[in-house]
Amino acid sequence: MGRKFGRFTEIQDMILVDTTVWIDFFNGIPTPQVNRLVEFIKKKEGICIIGIILTEVLQGIKEDKEFEEVKSLLTELPIYEPKGIQTYFRAAQIYRKCRKEGYTLRKTIDCVIAAIAIENDFALLHNDKDFDLIAKCVELKIVND
Repeated sequence: MGRKFGRFTEIQDMILVDTTVWIDFFNGIPTPQVNRLVEFIKKKEGICIIGIILTEVLQGIKEDKEFEEVKSLLTELPIYEPKGIQTYFRAAQIYRKCRKEGYTLRKTIDCVIAAIAIENDFALLHNDKDFDLIAKCVELKIVND
């Protein structure tokens, strides 16, 4: 692997990078979202992750050496957590609002990720159609290609 991100600083306009983008990034899949991530990394833009994204990325890695390398890289980034029980209430409200508007979301965890992004005023870089549906229903900022 041999990559190093270097220290990222926490800035006002943080970009939360979803699991879907990290998986494509580490697998060398050149999606538009991965290309944006690479731009952000080169410019030392304020990118971050949350604990559950760290878990999702790491759980899919089979080899121990690669697991340690990816863990080391990702922990160079700012890692945010839910702000408390209110985050989970917000996630439930996101799911309910989407359902009321006719959208069925596939994963509850996406609502939690969206809730954390909203409560921290992060823009979300993703490759998951559920986040686009969520953004139609609530004030979730999405990084566009």
